Amino acid sequence: MLTERQALIVWLHSLKPAKSLRKYGNIHYVSKKMKYAVLYCNHAEARELAEKLTGFSFVKKVDFSEKPFLKVDYENSRPDKAKEYDYKIGV
Repeated sequence: MLTERQALIVWLHSLKPAKSLRKYGNIHYVSKKMKYAVLYCNHAEARELAEKLTGFSFVKKVDFSEKPFLKVDYENSRPDKAKEYDYKIGV
């Protein structure tokens, strides 16, 4: 069974302690230029973990990713007529 995951964007003052975030979840990406890290954790534990991470001195702020809440099933999407015609011909 798949667990629901939540991405946390952790804004940092410096990148040196970014390695220590590994014990709180899976680090997906670290931006050296903008000084942030994308950390994945369980959805149920996200709020508590965000509060815990905000307490660290090297963390500026913690943002939540909106990806789990976005609607990805689109309605009324019509296929392109030109492509549909090409598929029927066999091009």
